[in-house]
Amino acid sequence: MGDRMEKIRVFQIGCGKMSVYTMRYVFEHGAKIVGAVDINPKLIGKDISEVMGGDKCNVVIAGVNDLANYIKASKPHIAIVTTMSLLNDIKDIVRTCVTLGVNVITTCEEAFYASNSNPTIYHELDVLAKANKVTITGCGYQDIFWGNLVSTLAGTTNKIKKIKGSSSYNVEDYGIALAKAHGAGLSLNDFDKDIASADKISDEERNNIIKSGNYAPSYMWNTVGWLADKLKLHITSMKQECIPQTYEEDLKSETLNMVIKAGNATGMSALVTAETKEGITIEAECIGKVYGPDEVDTNEWSIIGEPETTITVKRPATVELTCADIVNRISDVINAMPGFVSTSQMPEPTYRIDSLEKYLK
Repeated sequence: MGDRMEKIRVFQIGCGKMSVYTMRYVFEHGAKIVGAVDINPKLIGKDISEVMGGDKCNVVIAGVNDLANYIKASKPHIAIVTTMSLLNDIKDIVRTCVTLGVNVITTCEEAFYASNSNPTIYHELDVLAKANKVTITGCGYQDIFWGNLVSTLAGTTNKIKKIKGSSSYNVEDYGIALAKAHGAGLSLNDFDKDIASADKISDEERNNIIKSGNYAPSYMWNTVGWLADKLKLHITSMKQECIPQTYEEDLKSETLNMVIKAGNATGMSALVTAETKEGITIEAECIGKVYGPDEVDTNEWSIIGEPETTITVKRPATVELTCADIVNRISDVINAMPGFVSTSQMPEPTYRIDSLEKYLK
C-alpha cells in the first residue's frame, strides 16, 4: 500500500440498511469511503451522507453497472459488500473487485465458510484472489456470536462431548418473502410437504447438490464448518433439517396479514448436525419465526462436557454488531494471506482504538 500511514480507502457495495452503519463506522475508525454503488434507482445519484447521516461527503452513489469504472477511478484498498446471503448472488461483484486488485469483506452469510456449501465457486474465487494478491472474507455477527465466542468457551473446557447452539430472529422484521420461506402460517402437513421435504435426502444426494453449486445452506451450515475448522475438528458427516415452530395461542402476523392458528407453523428451525472424527458433535440451529408476545431474539450456546457451560445473549443488536465486526476486521483482511480466507484462519477479532491504517502490517 505504499505509505503505511495512508488512510484505508473503502468502497461500499450495497447502500441499504447495513451500509447506514458500515459507512459511518468506517469514517469513525479513521478510514474513508471513496465510492458506493447500489441497484436501487431511488438511491443512485445521492450523496452517501443521505444514507448514513452527517455532513455531505461528496461521494455519490452510482449504479452497480458502473462498478468496474468506479473502482478504477476511486482506487480502493477494500470493498465492503452488504447485499445478498448466498455466494452465487455476489460472485460476479466479487470477481470484479478481485480482478481489479481490491480486497473484499462481505456480510454474505454463505461466505463465512463457503467451501462446505459451494466449493466450485469458492475455489474459483480463491484462485482468482491469489492470482491478484488480494483477500476475500465473509464475517459479521456470526464471527463473534456463533464463532469466536464459542471457540473461546471451548478453550476453558477440559473435555467436550457436544457443542450446541441456537440463535433466533423474528421473521416479522424481514419481510414477507423471508416469512414465507420459513413456512410461517402453514399447517404442519403443508410445512412438511413444502419446506421440510427439501432436506429429506441422502448424504449422497446432498453432496451432489453441493458439488453442482445449487445447495441452499442455512446460516448454521457454514457456521458449523467454521467451528470445526477453528477447533481443528474433522467432520465425518453433516445433515440439515427444517423443523416447524409453533405457538400455543393464535398469533397475528402483520407481515403475512393473517392470524396464525395455534399449533400451525409460526416459522422454522434450520438444524445442522455434524459428527467429527474426534467424537465431538456440533449441533446448531437458527430459528426464524413470528414471535409470541413473550419471545425476543436470543443467542445461546452450550459446551457439553467437563465442565458444562452455557452462555445466553438476549436482544443482540444484530445489524450493528455485524457492521462493527466488518469494520474492525478490515485491517485483518488486508493483512491476511491472498485467497478466499475464513476468519477462522485470522486473529481473534478485537476492538480498534486507533485509526484502522495503524493496524496494517
